[in-house]
Amino acid sequence: MSTVSRPARRVLISGSSIAGPALAYWLDRYGFEVTVVEKAAAVRGGGYAIDIRGTAREVVEHMGLLPRLRAAHVDTRRVTFVDPAGRTVGSLRPEQITGGEAGLDLEVRRGDLADALTEPLRDRVEFLFQDSIATLDDDGAAVHVVLDSGTRRSFDLVVGADGLHSNTRRLALGPEEPFHRYLGHAFAGFTLPNEFGLAHEAVIWNDVGRGAVLYAHEPADRVHGFLTFTRDVPPFDAFRDPRAQRELVATRFPERVWHVPRLVEAMGDADDLFFDIVSQIHLPAWSRGRVVLAGDAAHATSFLSGQGSSVALVGAYVLAGELAAHSDHTAAFAAYERRMRPFAERNQALATRGGTVVTPTTRDQLDSRNALLREPGALEKEMATESARAGRDAHSDLRLPDYAGAR
Repeated sequence: MSTVSRPARRVLISGSSIAGPALAYWLDRYGFEVTVVEKAAAVRGGGYAIDIRGTAREVVEHMGLLPRLRAAHVDTRRVTFVDPAGRTVGSLRPEQITGGEAGLDLEVRRGDLADALTEPLRDRVEFLFQDSIATLDDDGAAVHVVLDSGTRRSFDLVVGADGLHSNTRRLALGPEEPFHRYLGHAFAGFTLPNEFGLAHEAVIWNDVGRGAVLYAHEPADRVHGFLTFTRDVPPFDAFRDPRAQRELVATRFPERVWHVPRLVEAMGDADDLFFDIVSQIHLPAWSRGRVVLAGDAAHATSFLSGQGSSVALVGAYVLAGELAAHSDHTAAFAAYERRMRPFAERNQALATRGGTVVTPTTRDQLDSRNALLREPGALEKEMATESARAGRDAHSDLRLPDYAGAR
């Protein structure tokens, strides 16, 4: 499978969600010796759906994954909006909100994508589950790593692909706070019984600065629930306390309308609660010495952009290709960032465009959106002329370099 004749370089990748296994795939293809360390017990299955659009679709096509991902496509067909009183206002197709292209974009569960990326690697790449990097010592010639398990190893390069709150980034570049850009929203996600007859659709209740969401991938016995709200200051004090998280969210949703009470109740009982803030990562540089960052660890776009996984897939392709093309990692890291940064930043900008359709933060925004939804075709026309076009342009803004052996 290898297309590179020079001796393999040893690379440690931290994280096995999207960017990590995608990078491992390409590095293995180019002849690198790859180890992936992951704090979870296994590759996480299931989960909510993510989108693969534009340039990212070309990446998965080069990996030979299109047939599998087409089969896993969840095919959300409509997003319905509900007003503060619980009345249905109107519906849109998902691509009218995201700027995607019907029939071309792929929508798959995060776990299905992770499985598809990981399966070809099982007999080729070393995976260390239930472990994490404790210390990094980059002496210029190698990176000496101590894992939480006590294991000591040395690698030529270390890649942090461990998400928004990256431990690798903290060890290499310092605390998250200077790089973290809070976008003013917090959210709680969980699953609950599908008592609502939903399939292939999302339904969103909005009041000013708040949203309650039911999202069903397909006819199934469980659906995803989300409760989102604006907050001027990030609720850092609640991050380590699930009880405080539940209390904070519940106080923001006192309404006895629509399915809001059921969602609050289900959040209180959920054993899969995920609480976080909506934010991005903006770094002056994506590498230091022999340590480099990929995916959300380098350039988190936030779920408001809908592009985190797609940008991660593209970044993995580019980083591996530049490492294969350059014998000097410093030159490879510089080329990777030079190619990827404009693409990442343009997709980050999508999080602040058109978001008022899904997350209106003022009474005027909410009333204006609902008025347009009630007028047949009005909101579709407005979205088509603004955010949809901007989204399509951003999704495909990078032309993939044609690295030797990549196709």
